[in-house]
Amino acid sequence: MTMSNVSPSGTPMAASPLTRAVLEIDEYASGLGWDQPARLFALVDTARLRTDEPELAAQLGLDDAGSVAPLTPIEQDEIPSGTPLDEFLATIAWPGAVAGCAMTVERLMLPPSAEASVPEGLDEAGLASWVSAHPERQEVRMTVAVLRDGARESALRLREKDSPSEVLTGSGLVPGLAEALSATFES
Repeated sequence: MTMSNVSPSGTPMAASPLTRAVLEIDEYASGLGWDQPARLFALVDTARLRTDEPELAAQLGLDDAGSVAPLTPIEQDEIPSGTPLDEFLATIAWPGAVAGCAMTVERLMLPPSAEASVPEGLDEAGLASWVSAHPERQEVRMTVAVLRDGARESALRLREKDSPSEVLTGSGLVPGLAEALSATFES
């Protein structure tokens, strides 16, 4: 796990194309503010997009090969409200041109020390209500991306530390969501 590095211009600097894509999506989501719905993105190979779909690439501002990232995130249609994410993701099938996918989602989290105080017998709604009222709760935005080849990356941003220099990255931060996204590539 690492904290992201940000260049003087505010652009994330990252070691891998997938990390760069995750940080780009995190920054985009940050610009929209908090209390947003989950968002789904297709990740496409930028060079392939420029070759196969030059008009779309131009529309996205990807004409200049020297100044763009290897992966281009393309936001998909809005996720239907009220549909559980796992059920929604089970309906996704990506075309071959999509190299990977990513999702941003906001959740409430508790520190591990709070696990011992969870009341027994709560249903999902009761647990959500209990967590939302807990004094140690943290609001977090998770951005998780996967590639067809199995590569994974995540970025976590706490609402109370909402700054590009305070984004935690790592491949195993949100394993459940990464698994669900990876499953969208299985036939």
